Amino acid sequence: MAHSNSAKKRIRQNITARARNRWRMRTMRDAIKGFDQAIATGSNNDATTAYRKVAAIIDRTAQVGVIHRNQASRRKSRLNARLKSKVTG
Repeated sequence: MAHSNSAKKRIRQNITARARNRWRMRTMRDAIKGFDQAIATGSNNDATTAYRKVAAIIDRTAQVGVIHRNQASRRKSRLNARLKSKVTG
């Protein structure tokens, strides 16, 4: 248990940051699921629009440090490859 005031404050800050990070991850995952749905059932324009939306969310998630920038790049690359296979295939 924390005894000093600074340690107690740090615990409060960690709880807030964890909640914010979990919200960002949930938002990102929901956007990816929306993209998956657009790939499966939507038109090419719907899929392209969904990709732009999810890429922006992934970039924002990486920018604030919730995920690493390389992980963001890898996720976008894989999603873009799936988009290209739908559009061209």
